[in-house]
Amino acid sequence: MPTTTWNRHHVLSLADFTAAEYDTVLQTAASFQEVLSRRTKKVPTLQGQVVANLFFESSTRTRSSFELAAKRLSADTLNFAAATSSMTKGETILDTAKTYLAMGTDIMVVRHREAGVPNAIAAEMDRLGVRVSVLNAGDGQHEHPSQALLDLFTITTLIDPDRPRLELLKGKKIAIVGDILHSRVARSNIWSLIASGAEVHLAAPPTLLPKFFAEFISEEVEDRNYSPNPQLFLHWQLEPALQNADFVMTLRLQKERMTAHLLPSLREYHQLFGITSTKLQLCKSNVKVLHPGPVNRGVEISSELMDDPEFSLIQSQVTSGVAVRMALLYLLGSGKS
Repeated sequence: MPTTTWNRHHVLSLADFTAAEYDTVLQTAASFQEVLSRRTKKVPTLQGQVVANLFFESSTRTRSSFELAAKRLSADTLNFAAATSSMTKGETILDTAKTYLAMGTDIMVVRHREAGVPNAIAAEMDRLGVRVSVLNAGDGQHEHPSQALLDLFTITTLIDPDRPRLELLKGKKIAIVGDILHSRVARSNIWSLIASGAEVHLAAPPTLLPKFFAEFISEEVEDRNYSPNPQLFLHWQLEPALQNADFVMTLRLQKERMTAHLLPSLREYHQLFGITSTKLQLCKSNVKVLHPGPVNRGVEISSELMDDPEFSLIQSQVTSGVAVRMALLYLLGSGKS
């Protein structure tokens, strides 16, 4: 397993990931993908360690994927659910985290509807001087690092199954379509894709893709040495983003995070920005489509296209998720035993 280029104690954001770190995750995930293809899918890598899944927000894919990944690595798992926890009696988030610390937790996987909660828990663990790693499993409208990494793994293994690596996406055109304003997945994917040298095109209605989004990204990348220079484009119509695209990432409309009426109707949204087989004709002939899930069928993507194995990588993303999350837990857990 390639760990020589890995020195991170926490994974909270992809904004400052290096190319070497991306490649370490991809190559480690490829090793675990091979393990998962065996009859015996379990390895003793994290035996004796405790992984706590602290999910303060509902989740199906991410939570189940992290739990399975931990079990495949032979770790003991603790699963937290806010609705049935002492938080209903007034316990704070940090006190909850310290309770799990007292139980011997080595890695905390944290998901919360508010941005910054995983960072706050990581800061508290560091303040206490304990060797507990925190992995951001999605926080508010901030980031979702493991989802972007599994998307990256899904794409790069499609291009080169034997040696997935960041440089494979250099010069590729990738369109990200949908509710970009509210999407933590989009933010993490933007960081990984521009670091690869891909040409990233964002497409959404103006209400879901405000101008300040590009300004925010530009300010962030000024302090980072991306090579080549980041290529990020904003479109308020779908067609320019899809033209000759190699990959299309469509995003869920996150109605639970919308605080205003940002769309006339779901039907109109699908007509203008929903991905269908007909609209894919603007892309390259071998284009592939991704979606982080859960999917609103017939809104962000047509049911026909979602289930079409010729174009859809959606099920591959779910499968990739276990290997990538095994890789992240392994990299964070190495040396703790």
